[in-house]
Parts: sequence; C-alpha cells; structure tokens
Amino acid sequence: MMQTFKAFSALLSYPQADMLAALPEIADIVRTSPLIGQRERQGLLELVEDLATGDVLEAEERYVDLFDRGRALSLNLFEHLHGDSRDRGTAMVDLKQLYEASGFELATRELPDFLPVVLEYLSRRNMDEARELLTDCAHILKSIARAMIARQSQYAAVLQSLLVIAGEQPVDGDKIRPVKEPVELLDRNWAEQPAFAGASMPGNPGFNATNSEN
Repeated sequence: MMQTFKAFSALLSYPQADMLAALPEIADIVRTSPLIGQRERQGLLELVEDLATGDVLEAEERYVDLFDRGRALSLNLFEHLHGDSRDRGTAMVDLKQLYEASGFELATRELPDFLPVVLEYLSRRNMDEARELLTDCAHILKSIARAMIARQSQYAAVLQSLLVIAGEQPVDGDKIRPVKEPVELLDRNWAEQPAFAGASMPGNPGFNATNSEN
C-alpha cells in the first residue's frame, strides 16, 4: 500500500523521462491500491493517461506554469505556512532532522518540504505515521487542491486522494469557480488562509529521501 505514496510522489514531480517511463507501473498502482477511492482513482488515471499520451514539452511547460508561478500552487508545504519568514527555515531544519533520525538522507536539490519528497518519505514509513502527517497538513493540501481545481488541473486528483487517505473530506469542486487569471491572483485570494489553524507541523516536521542505512 505504501507504494501508493511513491506513485503520488512521481505524479507530482517534473515530467522528465524517467517519470514518464514509469507511468504504466504508476497506473497499475492506482488501479489496485485500496487506499484510493473510485472517484479519485478515475481522476488519477486521467492524469496518467494525459501524461502518457500528450506532448512531453507541453507537459513540462504546463507543470512549470502550474507550480512555479506563485505561492497558491507551490508544492513546498512550509511556504504556505510560513511564507518567507525565519520560521520557515527553522521548520525546514526540523524536517531534515526528522528524516535523518529515521535513517534517511536527502539526495535531491529539492527542499525537505517539497511535497513529492514528503510523499517519498511516507512511502517508507508505516500507515499510521503517514496518516498522522497528512492529517496535520490537511489545511495546506486543501488550499493547494482548491487552487488546482480553480485552474481546472488534473493534478488536483492527487491532492484529493491524499485528503481521503488522511480521513478528510475532499474539496468540493462544484463550489469552486474556474478561473483563468494568473496564479498570482489565486495567491491574493488564499494567502491569508491559515494552513494549520495556528498549529505547526507535528512530531513529523517535514520530507525525496534515500535511506542512509542501505
């Protein structure tokens, strides 16, 4: 079951050659995982199909346009919680220490709070720990999901699936009006929404890790 998180990590990563080559395996995981609800499964398979059959350059451009243009859709979790404040640096250190205490050493240029990194970490932990962490960052996941739905992005299926696994209600897409404005407008709309309602990342602060024990 934990391979589900590995598949989600890959889907949210930049669509380079190795990820695209793994799409048939990812599709198999999506079809068979008991963690994924039927509605979310369909959305995930549509995303996989789009990545598998679409133009690679267009997929890369769409990814950059979606995730690298503003805070509302950033996959760096602490950016939603702390912005550019010093607290973000402290949280990042705590998260890196969590990885190291669990026997993992970061082997990527991405920051520890990058969601695909967090998900790869969770793919190597037990389900109780995974659910606890996802529950603690559910407000962030919902915020990103809302922004994705507003942009009519198929990537929203990944965030919706994570919310369901966390025991949360997925975002009701029918209540979100589609927008065509730049992502910066979404930043203004949701910048003031608290991520954890005053709470910080729990005992699991934060996440593409390589097991240093192997």
